[in-house]
Amino acid sequence: MPSVQAPPPAPPKPTWEPKQQEPPYWLRPTIRIRLTLLYGGMFLIAGILLLSIIYMLAAQALHVGSELPFKIVNNQLTSSVCDFSGVTTSEAINTAMNSCVNHQRQQALDTLLNRSLLALVGLSVIAFAFGYAMAGRVLSPLGRITRTARRVAGTDLSRRIELDGPDDELKELADTFDEMLDRLERAFTAQQRFVGNASHELRTPLAINRTLLEVHLSDPQAPPELKQLGKTLLATNERSEQLVEGLLLLARSDNQIVERKPVDLAEVASRAIDQTRAEAEERGVEIRGERTSAVIQGNGVLLERIALNLVQNAVRYNIPEGGWVEVVTELQSGHAVLVVSNTGPVVPAYEIDNLFEPFKRLRTERTGSDKGVGLGLSIARSVARAHGGRIVADPREGGGLVMRVSLPV
Repeated sequence: MPSVQAPPPAPPKPTWEPKQQEPPYWLRPTIRIRLTLLYGGMFLIAGILLLSIIYMLAAQALHVGSELPFKIVNNQLTSSVCDFSGVTTSEAINTAMNSCVNHQRQQALDTLLNRSLLALVGLSVIAFAFGYAMAGRVLSPLGRITRTARRVAGTDLSRRIELDGPDDELKELADTFDEMLDRLERAFTAQQRFVGNASHELRTPLAINRTLLEVHLSDPQAPPELKQLGKTLLATNERSEQLVEGLLLLARSDNQIVERKPVDLAEVASRAIDQTRAEAEERGVEIRGERTSAVIQGNGVLLERIALNLVQNAVRYNIPEGGWVEVVTELQSGHAVLVVSNTGPVVPAYEIDNLFEPFKRLRTERTGSDKGVGLGLSIARSVARAHGGRIVADPREGGGLVMRVSLPV
């Protein structure tokens, strides 16, 4: 028997869904079409009302103007509007009658004009008020988008607009903004995760190296050459730890501060001075200045880092003998101000911007220096920006710098 062939297999079901075709642009309820219909309809309604009012006023004026302003009573011409006294000849009577009719017609036209102007003013006020209300209703999604953008820029990246309503340009803008926020939130979350992982992965081997070096240096039988090598490696390891801490702090401080608490800038500056006082005494640098209370909303740890970095730089980059550092805190025009001035080498004005770049110092790079890793001012600027403030450096006459940090209260 002839073999029966099996039917061909059915084609695989597509795994993608066909894209729904969007209606033509002129059928979408876009803002342009809605505003055109809205204001066109308002203009049509206002025109109809105005024509109706003018028609009624004109009919009333014609009714008044069509009445004769005089009467003949007992073969005598009398009028409550015109004066016919002393008119005897027929020619004078005709002239007086024409003048009286023209006067009445002019009065009717003047009345019609005045009432039409009043109607136009009233309709204009109503049209402007109704147009203002309707424009606010149409553009209210823009206010919602703006408020959400401000909240996102301030603290919270998890907020979304989720605008409902007709599929117009504003909804398209809101959906695009929500997609952008999704990407930003994922990017910031990935950055925070990376900073956390990098913090652990970078600190752990450095801590192990430091422990091993300290154990070998504590061995009393170790030869002097090995101890010297261990001290050099320990100093290098310590420098690497400072560099890692500075980079991680710089990465964290670039973001906006979410949790804010009252912080007194004077207390922060005093703590920074206490941590730097021993080094200042060793270098022969005097620390002075009056610090008045200046409370702001911010992160105390990061603000203390600003003050510590500025005071440490002022102490380390000073003159060999007779140097001083002045630390002042005060309130000025709604801002808390921290000013750190110091004596030191002359700094050209064109070199100021380079000082805030990572790993940059005055005419040098970070390598070959024992005064830090070159991230102090970069971290200070990032922390100030994260608090909504700014930091400005000015060369001091005679040498040194004047660092001014301004933070909103």
